[in-house]
Amino acid sequence: MSIANLEIRVRESLDVKSANTMKGKIKMSKLTKKQQKTRELLEGFVQPATAVDAIKKLQEISKEVSKFNETVECHMRLGIDVRQADQQIRSTVVLPAGLGKEVRVCVIAKGAKATEATEAGADFAGAEEIIDKISGGWFEFDTLIATPDCMGMLGKLGRVLGPKGLMPNPKTGTVTMDVAKAVKDAKAGKVEYRADKQGMIHCPIGKVQFSEEDLVKNYATLADAILKAKPSSAKGTYVKSVYLSTTMGPGIKLDAKTFAAEVKELV
Repeated sequence: MSIANLEIRVRESLDVKSANTMKGKIKMSKLTKKQQKTRELLEGFVQPATAVDAIKKLQEISKEVSKFNETVECHMRLGIDVRQADQQIRSTVVLPAGLGKEVRVCVIAKGAKATEATEAGADFAGAEEIIDKISGGWFEFDTLIATPDCMGMLGKLGRVLGPKGLMPNPKTGTVTMDVAKAVKDAKAGKVEYRADKQGMIHCPIGKVQFSEEDLVKNYATLADAILKAKPSSAKGTYVKSVYLSTTMGPGIKLDAKTFAAEVKELV
């Protein structure tokens, strides 16, 4: 979800209705029952808010208007120039409370390393036989890990795995000889954060039915990692805007000016 879309959802939640001119008359768009309920729950809620208050409000809204366990998402716009090689941000972090879902891990490795991966909890492990299955259209996994010696075999699958975000990469710790640690981290709730072409990061931080404490811990862990990833060559304001939202809920704006100080207190 883009920052622009989040800003639109914030304006809707604050009851700024869209107006369309039709035959000289102004026709106000009609809100759905869920939008009306969301507006009521956001009435008097001050934005920008603290992360703790935003999480509380998102949980309150989701409980009232949603019928499923939504994902809580963090969206940031960074003051970086991703055209510069030294300002491209991409890494991973293990969220202390996990993501609230079962992560299926597949490991491309041979012999002892394949056995090590299986013992560590990998759902699938192997070499040529796994690659052949993927070539045939099999993608029953969420994370793909490979040992360096097997990356050559995966090269032919780059056009298939790349667009799906499944291609192993040393920057994300998915190309490694320590497959046991990689498997355990993936199972524990490791997420990848990456700045896109607009310098924006979109990342899940858990499920809305998590405890408030767990969501705050996950948010603080992710935010702290992004702050520490600031490129030394980046000039001006690093974090320009921050929003928290749920899958179908409104976007709640946080105060970018006090962002770093708040994260420091929460970590």
